[in-house]
Amino acid sequence: MSEEDEEQPPPKRPSASPPADQVLDNVLETVLQFLDAPRDRSAASLVCRSWHRAESATREAVAVRNLLAASAARAARRFPNARTLLLKGRPRFADFNLLPQGWDASAFRPWAAAIAAGAFPALTSLYLKRIPVTDADLDLLSRSLPASFRDLSLHLCDGFSSRGLASIASHCRGLRVLDVVECDMAEEQEVVDWVAAFPPEPTNLESLSFECYEPPVAFAALEALVARSPRLNRLGVNQHISLGQLRRLMAHAPRLSHLGTGSFRPADGGEEGLGFGEVVTAFASAGRARTLVSLSGFRDLAQEYLPTIAVVCSNLKTLDLSYTPVTPNQVFMFIGQCYNLETLWVLDSVRDEGLQNVAVCCKKLQCLRVLPLDAHEDADELVSEVGLTAISRGCPKLRSILYFCQRMTNTAVIAMSQNCPELKVFRLCIMGRHQPDHATGEPMDEGFGAIVQNCSKLTRLSTSGHLTDRAFEYIGRYGKSLRTLSVAFAGNSDMALQYILRGCSKLEKLEIRDCPFGDAGLLSGMHHFYNMRFVWMSGCNLTLQGCKEVARGLPRMVVELINGQPENERAEAVDILYMYRSLDGPREDVPPFVKIL
Repeated sequence: MSEEDEEQPPPKRPSASPPADQVLDNVLETVLQFLDAPRDRSAASLVCRSWHRAESATREAVAVRNLLAASAARAARRFPNARTLLLKGRPRFADFNLLPQGWDASAFRPWAAAIAAGAFPALTSLYLKRIPVTDADLDLLSRSLPASFRDLSLHLCDGFSSRGLASIASHCRGLRVLDVVECDMAEEQEVVDWVAAFPPEPTNLESLSFECYEPPVAFAALEALVARSPRLNRLGVNQHISLGQLRRLMAHAPRLSHLGTGSFRPADGGEEGLGFGEVVTAFASAGRARTLVSLSGFRDLAQEYLPTIAVVCSNLKTLDLSYTPVTPNQVFMFIGQCYNLETLWVLDSVRDEGLQNVAVCCKKLQCLRVLPLDAHEDADELVSEVGLTAISRGCPKLRSILYFCQRMTNTAVIAMSQNCPELKVFRLCIMGRHQPDHATGEPMDEGFGAIVQNCSKLTRLSTSGHLTDRAFEYIGRYGKSLRTLSVAFAGNSDMALQYILRGCSKLEKLEIRDCPFGDAGLLSGMHHFYNMRFVWMSGCNLTLQGCKEVARGLPRMVVELINGQPENERAEAVDILYMYRSLDGPREDVPPFVKIL
């Protein structure tokens, strides 16, 4: 043996192989990272304990679609590495003022406290929908969110003010997204300049939307913020931003792909250098004809400026005109350029003629909403079966439609089912209650029957008009893909509800108001309620005894009885039933007008 050999260290013994369980976990975690769909991941977690453990460790996007269904502590234990958190609160019928004030006043508070305590240390994105959020909640979050936090979106929330926004702006220094959408913000005596609360240095902002914010903002602060946000590609401003100010903001944001225009009207007294050509130039500059894909706003539209958007229409994917009553002639000025449009929201002021123009020009349309200019039952008739028929014939790629009207026919709805068989969402709202087919006087049963029979991918359906039990027999027989069903002022008896609950095996959300359904119909769903996210029934014929029977038979369901008019005491009659699954049992913050069985 040489001297060099003696100086070499002895060879290392091979390290012990990791346990087989650890190898399996590592492999599973690697494989599961390629699963994105929540349903697929949830199914994988049910295979066995090791799959459950691996899925928990790798789930980055967590959605709690009923805030009362699981506690923050449980969610944090189950998904310790969550980066994106989506929380939803009140059911959709709350949008129609059917829930008393204060029903969920403190629902978000435990979540805010848990996030502040570090329950989600990797959190980068928080999305809240239909949740009451206070300034104190936002202040707590802003001071304790991890340094990695980037995105905050508030949609249809209420209770907070400019003070809460200022806390977020000043403390979340890496903020990339701040979107406040369709929120009902609290009234305040002293408005805080939250835009000026952003740090003075360049920001990472990519999306800033405050179209629903009612007070004016300091334009100088807003312009400075946009100017020092070079990555900004989404901007939505409120109705106080004039057309001249919008033009200046656009000059500072050459990368815009989504724009909410604010008022789209010159300031009172006029603005210098704001002719038609100058506005066209603002839209055409920086290559916006190729980069701008979404337009919204137009909250106080000066009609003579609407044609200026034509220069960017050829590349638009989304156009939201739901805040301005455009006429058929005004639509005609630009819709011919919208041949790539996929999503369109309009008021019924476009009339049938405007929808006929849309059908001719927008062959790629996938999502259409026609909303009412006047939501009263006796409002003027502006759109009808004529517009619906035109859309069904001209837009075969349609996947989702929400259509408010005063009259409808079975023939038009049947045509929609035949011409657009790929429909996933069909929401028809005939605003007069119990309205039959206006041409024949027959119920609308055959129209809705055709929708569920011919559109096999339908997952969401909202019914209206005069419907008998026969329509619900069709829905139960053919609506095998339905996950959300909304019913109002329809049906003859409990048989209608029985058809739904026995036939729609994938149903997750059931919303019913003012229908003649009682205990027998409700009890027919006992076999299926554990598979549903929630059941809402208001203005029906339920009794306290029937609801108690459901609560006894399904102890893991939370059965809430809500008095929609707290000033009127009710003994046996049930005003609102809201029933939902919960992993943690009934909530503790129960207001006096709510009884949990």
